[in-house]
Amino acid sequence: MGTTDFNQMIGVFQLFLETSVSFGIKLLTGILILMVGLWLARRITNSFQKIMVSRKVEPSLQSFLASLASIILKILVIIIVLTTVGVEMTSIIAVLGAASLAIGMALSGTLQNFAGGVVILLFKPFKVGDFIETEKGYSGTVLEILIFTTRLNTVDNKIIYLPNGSLANGVITNFNQEGTRRVDCSYAISYGNDIEVARTVLLELLNKDTRIIQDPQPVVFLQTLEDSGVKITVRFWVLTSDFSPVQNDLNEQVYKEFSKHGLQFPFPQMSVHLEK
Repeated sequence: MGTTDFNQMIGVFQLFLETSVSFGIKLLTGILILMVGLWLARRITNSFQKIMVSRKVEPSLQSFLASLASIILKILVIIIVLTTVGVEMTSIIAVLGAASLAIGMALSGTLQNFAGGVVILLFKPFKVGDFIETEKGYSGTVLEILIFTTRLNTVDNKIIYLPNGSLANGVITNFNQEGTRRVDCSYAISYGNDIEVARTVLLELLNKDTRIIQDPQPVVFLQTLEDSGVKITVRFWVLTSDFSPVQNDLNEQVYKEFSKHGLQFPFPQMSVHLEK
């Protein structure tokens, strides 16, 4: 091997060493920026959320904006890291432009969920704290409205994540949007029992409970004559928060008071007549 070839090998080795050192420094700097950037993004997001809480921003909007800000900040950190490592911005823009179409097609459902979240926040069919039921039968209290999903807590303490797209385009029953709700209860008594006695007992129970709204006044009426008994229906209004407690208490009181006044609950029965 000649002196010239040896010098060329030394030159290549020095170039490789310099390039490796330079790239290594950039890589370490990028890793450091990534760690610090993610930490700062988390701190900024938490501070932003605290500001929204202090300004009394609606809880539904708080979770949505906080998650959106977190994603945007993380994307900015990743772009800064790539440029620090040596990737040119024009290349990043070209890659993002090419990938956006593919990602948009692949994540069409996700983008629909994002748009659904925006629609929910704009038109407010429900908010954090409301008890809702979807057309697919899911029900629970709204805990968070995130960018792509809404988090529900069911009555048996399970967490359900529902896509915002289907919520924005589906039928939703909101049980808390109005301040009051009407309670409909039906009770059956046997044939031969005095209907007026049953009506009097029910009205006394309704007037005794201070949680029951008296304007409009509660109504008690005979609804149907069924095979095994007479069906009496009670209708009254309560605050939304009192709906289940009042209904449960009334059922218990009716069970106790009807028997005290000689009113019997009918059992399903059939009369059979035999002819000789």
